[in-house]
Amino acid sequence: MLCARGLGGLRARAAPLRPGRAGLGGLGAGIRARGVSTSWSPVGAAFNVKPQGRRLDLFGERRGLFGVPELSSPEGFRIAQENALRKTDLLVERARCTPPGPQTVLIFDELSDSLCRVADLADFVKIAHPEPAFREAAEEACRSIGTVVEKLNTNVELYQSLQKLLADEKLMDSLDPETRRVAELFMFDFEISGIHLDKEKRKRAVDLNVKILDLSSTFLMGTNFPTKIEKHLLPAHIHHNFVFTGDHVMIDGLHAEAPDDLVREAAYKIFLYPNADQLKCLEELLSSRDLLAKLVGYSTYSHRALQGTIAKNPETVMEFLEKLSDKLSERTVKDFEMIRGMKMKLNPQNSELMPWDPPYYSGVIRAERYNIEPSLYCPFFSLGACMEGLNILFNKLLGISLYAEQPAKGEVWCEDVRKLAVVHESEGLLGYIYCDFFQRADKPHQDCHFTIRGGRLKEDGDYQLPVVVLMLNLPHSSRNLPTLLTPGMMENLFHEMGHAMHSMLGRTRYQHVTGTRCPTDFAEVPSILMEYFANDYRVVNQFARHYQTGQSLPKNMVSRLCESKKVCAAADMQLQVFYATLDQIYHGKHPLRKSTTDILKETQEKFYGLPYVPNTAWQLRFSHLVGYGAKYYSYLMSRAVASMVWKECFLQDPFNRAAGERYRREMLAHGGGKEPMLMVQELKGQEGEQW
Repeated sequence: MLCARGLGGLRARAAPLRPGRAGLGGLGAGIRARGVSTSWSPVGAAFNVKPQGRRLDLFGERRGLFGVPELSSPEGFRIAQENALRKTDLLVERARCTPPGPQTVLIFDELSDSLCRVADLADFVKIAHPEPAFREAAEEACRSIGTVVEKLNTNVELYQSLQKLLADEKLMDSLDPETRRVAELFMFDFEISGIHLDKEKRKRAVDLNVKILDLSSTFLMGTNFPTKIEKHLLPAHIHHNFVFTGDHVMIDGLHAEAPDDLVREAAYKIFLYPNADQLKCLEELLSSRDLLAKLVGYSTYSHRALQGTIAKNPETVMEFLEKLSDKLSERTVKDFEMIRGMKMKLNPQNSELMPWDPPYYSGVIRAERYNIEPSLYCPFFSLGACMEGLNILFNKLLGISLYAEQPAKGEVWCEDVRKLAVVHESEGLLGYIYCDFFQRADKPHQDCHFTIRGGRLKEDGDYQLPVVVLMLNLPHSSRNLPTLLTPGMMENLFHEMGHAMHSMLGRTRYQHVTGTRCPTDFAEVPSILMEYFANDYRVVNQFARHYQTGQSLPKNMVSRLCESKKVCAAADMQLQVFYATLDQIYHGKHPLRKSTTDILKETQEKFYGLPYVPNTAWQLRFSHLVGYGAKYYSYLMSRAVASMVWKECFLQDPFNRAAGERYRREMLAHGGGKEPMLMVQELKGQEGEQW
């Protein structure tokens, strides 16, 4: 999953990256290349040993989170926030007084950067830091900066300074394409925030945006909150599957892989039992989004959210989903018949197929048919081996190496977080990836990529290096055993690293379109493409070694694993179609025809086929309704584009350096600074043709 901050007219978009004017052959004129550090160490070894902890340093300076001096304590968020707001005031004044021209866009981008550098960092810390005081301070910073941003998005003088530039046709024609597009993107964000409204309605738009930020935060927390139930209500023989607190059982997930049908059924019914507060929060969130969309001139929130995407509007999205559903329908029915048959074989007394069954029984079918028991594969996928595999792939494709670097005191939030330097063979240091890979209490169970700082060309000619976090939930290593990944975990690692490299691999002039700041339905392309590499024997053979014997993973095991992924693939994709359709309906015409739960029931039966379970409300656990509201279809659309890129560039040779450079130059390099379909067409060598 991709995490990115939405900041209105100064919105840091959920999306990609690019090199901008600096060029891809090097860091460009005026940009100083970074040298190699002697403190770097090989990446594979760094992940196959337990961290030794910080060196004893009684007098060393505490650097603060991510090296930000103020963030050595929770109070630092207030200081960072105040500094950003002071700089914002100065930049707003500069924008107001500067004659229209390229400098206008640079000032807007610096304004966006100064706010995003606090807000993006706080967005991560508020959910991932182990200390409550840090999480609370970050939450407050997010809210404060978000409020300021929404006010700036309706600041008429700021808007007019940009409008003067866009209204001057001669000036606009003189701008390079990237600068022109960034100017238009800033203007677009003003418009969807209601800049055209009168003063009273602009204030209403700001209030709605702030309310939506608060509701989103509350809903997101509720999606992961465990359900507590008195233990006597559960059969005694399944108690050991759950966590106890006194006389209560805590259900914190669906236990989808549990072999016992009753465990899965109990977890499903309890975890998804409707929570009145969460239901009210969702209803208010959807209603507020609809009110905001209508206030600023859109018929639905979906119409507003899809401006500037590949799909462009909800009608196109629904046409895409319905066509996909039609193509999948026959295969989905066959998949369900196969799953039902396996359930009947293993549990003849209760063979009705229920929503908690497919993940488990499809896994049983795969394992039985292809002998792909995860325990057979895990020894070949130590975390260190997988990281070395990524390093080999990036080196061959792009001339890039990953090096482990020792963080400074106070720089990371947990001692098992690793810091990677991303280094190009001729361009030098490209940026940093912080790897928060291991399980811990109160850590969200999602695999995510977070932008902490976007790359941009600074006024002094130096380059602001991008910084990102990858968050996974892997088991810890032990004294005698490194962290071993299942094939699914390995694929997730490759997926998230696709997002990270998207953020690293360019030199954009503007941070507003850096890294993953591009249309959401394009942002998942690089990460999904990495899944193709993770499932190619030629790639896997480079790194999959038994952690004890050094034996390579046999080719027939990789082949069986790849073949097994075709089992029940239609049913899996049909489930995603159901989720995406539900998302579109929730963000479509309001007031909704029925309750969100009734809509869930109706949509599930039409687009998935398995029965709705009474007294459940899966939508209340649908965390993507926050970050991907009206855009959940993006995963499916990005998969279609990624498939094309794989076939076009890498199917014949996954290590083809020329294809890798072409992929970087034509796609990764541009982030949100170029229309996604133009990038796709140019990669295919079909500029101007309809894809």
